[in-house]
Amino acid sequence: MNEKKEIKNMGEAARRIKEAVERKERIIVYGDADLDGVTSVIICKESIENLGGKVAALYFPDREIEGYGINKTALKNLEKYSPALILAVDLGIGNFEEIKIAKKIGFDVVIVDHHEILDGLPEADVIVDPKQPSDPYPFKLLCAAGLCFRLAEKLLGSKMGKNLRESFAELAALATLADMMPREFENIDIIEEGLETINNSFRPGLRAFFKTDVLDLDSDNFNRRITKIISVLNIRDMKNGIPAAYKLLCAESVPQAEKLIKEFMLINRERRDKIRSVTEEIEMSIEEKNEPIIFEGSRDWELNLLGTIASIICQKHGKPTFIFKTLENESQGTVRSTDEIDSVALMKNCKDLLLTYGGHPKASGFRVKNENLGKFKACLIENLSR
Repeated sequence: MNEKKEIKNMGEAARRIKEAVERKERIIVYGDADLDGVTSVIICKESIENLGGKVAALYFPDREIEGYGINKTALKNLEKYSPALILAVDLGIGNFEEIKIAKKIGFDVVIVDHHEILDGLPEADVIVDPKQPSDPYPFKLLCAAGLCFRLAEKLLGSKMGKNLRESFAELAALATLADMMPREFENIDIIEEGLETINNSFRPGLRAFFKTDVLDLDSDNFNRRITKIISVLNIRDMKNGIPAAYKLLCAESVPQAEKLIKEFMLINRERRDKIRSVTEEIEMSIEEKNEPIIFEGSRDWELNLLGTIASIICQKHGKPTFIFKTLENESQGTVRSTDEIDSVALMKNCKDLLLTYGGHPKASGFRVKNENLGKFKACLIENLSR
């Protein structure tokens, strides 16, 4: 269905990246720390390297400290690389002010994102997002890694060897499943292509799952093993600015990868215990409430657990679920919603109360000043009843 059309600005993004490689410009690949963001960063970094270029820096914002997306703290840390090209993946589409700051610092910015368009587009040099109103590409529901896979095809063309293509397809397939993209049209192609070779991947970090007994699963239970791989890669553990998933997927040997998997499985078990504890706390809080949304927060909850917690609560109660961590002056939250209610459109009605918001209809996020939390909740309920 997509053979005759190309995602808007995909060719322009490839041209700008090739230009940066040829001119030996500094290139920064900046991505979200979830599995979709990490795999997107890896695909872009390795594509640039296969073109003969060099990536000057990778950057993954720490949501606990910096929040989501391109942020002022990150730009201050990266200013030493200016002038440079920032390739922002799986984020950026809602960072209007921050991209203006990046331009003033001396950065060119290329965005490859798949989140909902809010109020117009930021002033980036190139924007690739199929959800742009003027994009004729018929399939709008690729994850960021799926978009980066298509970008890699454009960048490398015939230079993309068999092993590299299989590896990129494997990463895009895992991201598509982890980001819960609908299994239809182009996503089916990516999933089937990626999973076909994943058990014999040339990437040690993936091969280790199938060459060792660390998962203790039946060898013929392939789907269950893929689910387990995603759960291990999705732990969001950050050390020295690098997510756990990146370390594992870029491991240089199977023994190194096996050691990391064992460490991450231990972290994952601890994470599950914390999730269970917070979920029980929320259930107790909402037990006697009869409200159309679930709106709960605490200073004590870990931000990187809130997405999973919100999903559990939303699925159980069938209500839009807003779970947030309260910081000193503001709160950062994650949202999960039902098929019938677009969480981004709902928050758009309350945008004057928010610092930032955005994401997908069923999975999104927000930042709000603590003084506006009550007003934000009331606004959501009011607009939900319309």
